[in-house]
Amino acid sequence: MSRQALLILSILLSVAVVGEGATAAYDPTDLFLFNCGATSDNTDNTGRKWTAENRQTLSSNAVNASFSSDASSQESGVLQVPYMKARIFRSDFTYSFPVSPGWKYLRLYFYPTRYESGFDAVASFFSVTVNGFTLLKNFSASLTVTASKHVLIKEFIVPVHQTLNLTFTPSANSPAFVNGIEIVSMPDGFYSKGGFDDRVINVGSDVEYQIDNTTSFETVYRLNVAGQDVGDTGMFRRWLSDDGFFLSENSGIRPVVEDVKINYTDKTPAYVAPEDVYETYRTMGNVDNAKLNMNFNLTWLFTVDAGFTYLVRLHFCETLPEVNEPGQRVFSIFLRKQMAKIEMDVIQLSGGSRVPMYLDFVLVHVGSENELRTDLQVDLHPFSAISPKYLDAILNGLEILKLSDSDGNLAGPNPNSSRTPDSVTQDIQKGKKKSHSLVIITLAVVGSAILLAMFVVAIIIIKKNKKKKIELSVDNTSKPTDSSWTHLPLVTGSSHTRSATSLPSDLCRRFSIQEIKSATNNFEKELIVGVGGFGPVYKGRIDGGATLVAVKRLEISSNQGAKEFDTELEMLTMLRHIHLVSLIGYCDDEEEMVLVYEYMPHGTLRDHLYKRNKVSDGPLSWKRRLEICIGAARGLQYLHTGAKHMIIHRDIKTTNILLDENYVAKVSDFGLSKVGPTSASQTHVSTVVKGSFGYLDPEYYRRQVLTEKSDVYSFGVVLFEVVCCRPVKLENVPREETDLVRWVKSNYKKGTVDQIVDADLTADITLVSLEKFCEIAVRCVQDRGIERPSMNDVVWALEFALQLHETATNKNGVESLDLPTRGEVGATTEGEDDFFSKTTGRVSTTDDDSARLAGNMLNGWQNLTGVHEDSEEVIWVSLVPDKKKYLAYSTMNRPAACPSSMNRFCTAIYSQQNSQCTIYNRCKHGSTGSS
Repeated sequence: MSRQALLILSILLSVAVVGEGATAAYDPTDLFLFNCGATSDNTDNTGRKWTAENRQTLSSNAVNASFSSDASSQESGVLQVPYMKARIFRSDFTYSFPVSPGWKYLRLYFYPTRYESGFDAVASFFSVTVNGFTLLKNFSASLTVTASKHVLIKEFIVPVHQTLNLTFTPSANSPAFVNGIEIVSMPDGFYSKGGFDDRVINVGSDVEYQIDNTTSFETVYRLNVAGQDVGDTGMFRRWLSDDGFFLSENSGIRPVVEDVKINYTDKTPAYVAPEDVYETYRTMGNVDNAKLNMNFNLTWLFTVDAGFTYLVRLHFCETLPEVNEPGQRVFSIFLRKQMAKIEMDVIQLSGGSRVPMYLDFVLVHVGSENELRTDLQVDLHPFSAISPKYLDAILNGLEILKLSDSDGNLAGPNPNSSRTPDSVTQDIQKGKKKSHSLVIITLAVVGSAILLAMFVVAIIIIKKNKKKKIELSVDNTSKPTDSSWTHLPLVTGSSHTRSATSLPSDLCRRFSIQEIKSATNNFEKELIVGVGGFGPVYKGRIDGGATLVAVKRLEISSNQGAKEFDTELEMLTMLRHIHLVSLIGYCDDEEEMVLVYEYMPHGTLRDHLYKRNKVSDGPLSWKRRLEICIGAARGLQYLHTGAKHMIIHRDIKTTNILLDENYVAKVSDFGLSKVGPTSASQTHVSTVVKGSFGYLDPEYYRRQVLTEKSDVYSFGVVLFEVVCCRPVKLENVPREETDLVRWVKSNYKKGTVDQIVDADLTADITLVSLEKFCEIAVRCVQDRGIERPSMNDVVWALEFALQLHETATNKNGVESLDLPTRGEVGATTEGEDDFFSKTTGRVSTTDDDSARLAGNMLNGWQNLTGVHEDSEEVIWVSLVPDKKKYLAYSTMNRPAACPSSMNRFCTAIYSQQNSQCTIYNRCKHGSTGSS
């Protein structure tokens, strides 16, 4: 009762202090909108008035140093004002704006295109400074945007004492340009004083962080969590949706509360963020089983320039009626995997329901000196120590601002639009990309001590069992572990030698460090052919130079280590398959950890999709891409069903699919692999989440329950990459295109997949094979593992897609068809959907197309055995010569039980069983038989 009384009192007090200033919009003292290069005032599509440049603000050498020009063309989505006019600078040029003292928003508008004067902004590089702060250096507007986005707005916050002097400096032989300049004042100390509590929390340090008036900022991200793009009045900020940054749509929900009225206070006035931001938010969900929320985090991932300090502002507001008392929903906040706030209770801090609040955190010197870009990850996790009513977390809005360094610099490198969190570093000197392993949070210190003790005991046991045979084992308990086996010594930083008899000598050769150095010219940098999470990979020669090999060397700083080294070594000595990369040997002398593999001349699948030389290297044909996918699928199929125990790879991606001299695909990198269930009663393995960002199964991430269907999900992402030829994540593209899986599934649902296919395939790909390919790919990335196909079905479907492609390009019809039966690669089990039972969103065909295609197929067939007719469909059946199986094509008058999205033209496979043809019917209402 006393707690409730205190809450009611706090709410009354908060309401009492809400004055007119708390709800009033901010009225800026300075507001300038300059349409650069224009000679008259114009109004944009939002009704804001842009003025022509005032001569008093222009540089004294304006005539000689600059000129104005109109854009040659106006791309779709590009506004007339301010983008169709530009001022172009031949030499240093300074605008001088008389403004009142204080911090100002400075927004620069760019449209990098060709202009009527002949100036091509695509080739423009320049620098921008203001009052001694370097905002941009060797900046390329063209590299910062993409063709699909066209325009760019760079937002800065700069302190001004009396005059804002804005200087553009062209690079050599490269004029500078700008289309629009916006200057807006802001409340005093808006970002320098801290959050609603007037504090800036210094993450990872007890030293209080102060932001003085010699600091400038760049707005890197401003997001409306779980909401749409919105603007605000007064400061005219843009709040974008977080869809492209939230780690997985499947690990959070967006509660909907109708008719929410936000109660602003003097500590959080209305100008801090609009109502749209505080009305929408993400929570973890799982209301019926909240304990599941302890297995994952709400996670957002951002790419930022390395080496700078960042201010992270988080916005919160509880609006659910059932969350109305302190202690009901409490969670922890982590920034870059560091504890930022251990106990976050929105109701307790804000004073009540529907009362907004915000907190400021600072991260000092993010990233390392040898990185250009790095990740800034935000994680929220339930805090269970006080037994809250709801094991959940919440976030409404987020802002990330870069702070200028001690030299007043804000300029970062030009971004590479093709770079993703999963990209492999091309230059070893730039440093290795840090692992994107997901944060699994442990707050129990006692538990850590227990794990440490267990580790020490394990080392002692290992030393006492030197002659123990290598065998694969699995932890059948639910305790999370990083590996299911620990037979090899898990030691880093010290010399350890493995007995030469501990591994099969016929399968795995032990090299001395002298042999390895001889093979790689003492690890010569020029021989590096790739870099991964384990370390660099060298091209080498053994056996007197007669044998080419790939030599993978563990880096001391690697996030992977001895455990992954031992795991891969044990795995590959036990596994042999044409579609798995072959391990030749290893070396563990003199503190080195080296693995030696067969050399794959054609590198990774990713290299051929994104890194090929378009002048000398032609694109992979559709047939070859299908063959590569089939090969990789067969490798996974063997891991899941061909070994003694199921092996789950856990890191399937395009960089881990290698191609030999004949483009035969081989699955590689088994450092994260794990033995799957070893008995019929065991359905999964409980384990710590590991994998690569973008390829990670969302169900595995949420529940920490690992099955072979996690590999199926990752392989589905690879299939999307193969057909679209683009990375899993992209920056600087329209929001709906940032996430590959979400983008392809959306187009598949709309039936427009053919419009996003790799442009190099448009003249080569056949629609009928594309349809089947996308059908199985979409099934692979279903949210729930139980809805995904097995790798047996994936192999069968891809082989079918290849046969359809070859048939469509074969002028002699289908006489050459040699389709595999389902029994050859694994039959559908009882109760499992047939492969054809889920066919939605494919490339559409008209009725005329269907009839014509059916007619063409029939004209090329021989040995026509009969026609089956019933009330539902007409089926032509043909026995494939010398094969005990049938091929059928059907034009359907769609049965009532079939989904309305089903094609009017479909295919099915018949198996001969006792002179009967069993129809694998696409409809879920059952199957039909005919003789």
